Amino acid sequence: MSPEEIRRNYERIRAEVGPRVTIVAATKYVSVEEMAALAEAGVEVVGENRAQDLEAKHAVYGDAFRWHFIGHLQSRKAKVVNRTCELVHSLSSLSAAARLEVPALVEVNLSGEETKSGVPEAELDALLAAYGDVRGLMSMPPPAADPEASRPYFHRLRALASERGLTELSMGTSQDYTVAVEEGATLVRIGNVLYGR
Repeated sequence: MSPEEIRRNYERIRAEVGPRVTIVAATKYVSVEEMAALAEAGVEVVGENRAQDLEAKHAVYGDAFRWHFIGHLQSRKAKVVNRTCELVHSLSSLSAAARLEVPALVEVNLSGEETKSGVPEAELDALLAAYGDVRGLMSMPPPAADPEASRPYFHRLRALASERGLTELSMGTSQDYTVAVEEGATLVRIGNVLYGR
């Protein structure tokens, strides 16, 4: 994972998504040592999935990036996230909402998959009412070989956000971020295509 290769990919993705979309470099499979290459490549925002990894990486590279939390948020891990992150993409429980202190996006499980985090659509408004600093919504469509398969989920998420006056939409990963941007994503969570894996 060379800084030059990451920089080339980063610039290409930035040109594709345009200036109003924030690229969040997903660092779930990036080691603490490899974070240096991201900093050197000019990556600005990183998204971590696990609180303990967030803590370890932030301890070394705290000032190098803006930090987002993009994984399943357990209420007992909210303290770590409060200390380190400017935005949480994955608020999905009242217990986490009670302990969180930073701006958040509510994760909505639009596919109804039991293995996925997120609130069902029917519970969205209750969670919005419970947390005062929700900026928008996030969702993860089911994995699919064709990026177009994600479009209906992105379209639905945008409608849910629009109906509630929410402006931020975290949707789209390496497999389908171009479709997500067409459907109004303001944040895309990119891993493999950024690192050339």
